[in-house]
Amino acid sequence: MKTLFLHAFCSLTLISAFGQKSLFNGKNLDGWTIHGTELWYVDDGLLICESGPDKAYGYLSTNEYYDDFELTLEFKQEANGNSGVFIRSTVEGTKVSGWQVEVAPPGNDTGGVYESYGRGWLIKPDKEKDKALKMGEWNTMRIRVKGDRIKSWLNGTPMISLKDKKIGEGKGAIALQIHDGGGIKVRWRNLIVKPL
Repeated sequence: MKTLFLHAFCSLTLISAFGQKSLFNGKNLDGWTIHGTELWYVDDGLLICESGPDKAYGYLSTNEYYDDFELTLEFKQEANGNSGVFIRSTVEGTKVSGWQVEVAPPGNDTGGVYESYGRGWLIKPDKEKDKALKMGEWNTMRIRVKGDRIKSWLNGTPMISLKDKKIGEGKGAIALQIHDGGGIKVRWRNLIVKPL
């Protein structure tokens, strides 16, 4: 009996240590923190970001920090659709320190990596890869971060692969962004993280 209990306990420990975790429960924003005055809410099981009256930058960050991980998520852009997914990032007010995997309208380097309040663009996808983006439809993005390496995929298309010392030293949360300027709305679903 003791051996059976120990085996079951070890199995549960392995599942929790190496298994996937949903970042969004489809009901509310438990586990997340809103930064700024832009709108973050849940509607019909979807996570939605939308420009507010201030038309400023806004962020929604996980309360937990994530170091090495693989993140998959789906997004659907409406209107402008300029957003992004931050990795190993911290937010003070609406100033973010970290690295953004771009989510933007066609022709604006979705899948590329941008360092906010730092070096700017670190890498952009080749221009022909932009056709992988389906504006106004559901898209699947995958981001893999391990040590000083980051890779992104959009609808199965490899977008970028980057090795960067500064990213390797980064610590922080996963965060979603809404760009300034107003008129932006993006829907999100199936945000799944797997620790590596």
